[in-house]
Amino acid sequence: MTDDKAEKSLVSFQARGCCRAPNTYDTNDSVFEHRCCKLDENNWLKGYNSPKPNDEPQVVEVRFKNDRKDFYAYTGDATLNEGDFVAVEAASGHDIGIVALAGDIVALQMKRKKVNLKPDELKKIYRQARVADVEKWMSAVELENSTLFRTREISYDLKLDMKLNDVEFQGDKTKAIFYYTAEDRVDFRELIKKLAEGFHIRVEMRQIGMRQEAAKLGGIGSCGRELCCSSWMAEFQSVTTGVTRVQQLSPNPQKLAGQCGKLKCCLNYEYHAYADAFQHFPDERTVLKTKKGDALFQKSDVFKGLMWYAYSNERSNLMAIPIEKVKEISEGNAKGVIPEKLEDFAFMKEQQTEYNSGNNNMEGDLNRFD
Repeated sequence: MTDDKAEKSLVSFQARGCCRAPNTYDTNDSVFEHRCCKLDENNWLKGYNSPKPNDEPQVVEVRFKNDRKDFYAYTGDATLNEGDFVAVEAASGHDIGIVALAGDIVALQMKRKKVNLKPDELKKIYRQARVADVEKWMSAVELENSTLFRTREISYDLKLDMKLNDVEFQGDKTKAIFYYTAEDRVDFRELIKKLAEGFHIRVEMRQIGMRQEAAKLGGIGSCGRELCCSSWMAEFQSVTTGVTRVQQLSPNPQKLAGQCGKLKCCLNYEYHAYADAFQHFPDERTVLKTKKGDALFQKSDVFKGLMWYAYSNERSNLMAIPIEKVKEISEGNAKGVIPEKLEDFAFMKEQQTEYNSGNNNMEGDLNRFD
């Protein structure tokens, strides 16, 4: 195997949680590494497993490529541990996976993922992978990159409006799953025919969304950390533009969009804190009347409890008013009480500086995202 081919196959094994390619001449105990895993979990109950009846199947979570994982039941005599290679039941034939979780933690993981199946309803683990199983699995994995690029060429020749993201071969080398994204419905019957003839496998085309694509491929976010969707987030929550308005974020697509092109999932993290804090704020449409003039709302500082106001004829002169004082002035206005001036209630003042942005082109500067 050439160095380039070996490097590409190593990437495919790393996508399955392996720090190096498995081998058939030695044990593979040190192959599985949590640092290589997408959607990794920490077995904090390891070593504290409760006793179970001998006839009860052992339920484990098995990892495949990227973020694909599933729960399986094992009725064999051996005890499965994290990192073991296993041959598992598939729709037809068998697949090879790596045990990601074993022990009491699996029941909690099933509850977290809302899997309500009993052990006898789960798919089966046939056995711990034999040398022949691992050899065939390794040869299948080595085909994934070349198959991916060849399939992209075929889909381009067929003028299919789709983006092929990833290819995952089944462990017995008889089937492959092709993951793709597309805006509209795609007629890929001719593509499936060509793939089946060219690679002599059964083909499954599986459409995924933009967020699923980012989770599957992984990456580094603008925060400098690994993407949430590929490191720990098991479910996607809807993110709306209303979330950005509540948090008073500027409507800048470059800042608000993640690598998937959709609104960042992390916009939801602080939304409820902002929403709860805003319940104690007066209406932003509240006009504060003083003898010096009417003051209009400009902006707010949620967690300091401040609302910034400015006179209608002095928009550049901002004054921070505590929300208690805003309520006090508003209630007084309703009773006909008009204070002398707003400065008497101001917590601080801010003088806005107007400048011509025409000479401040920061388009090539990373600070434009700050």
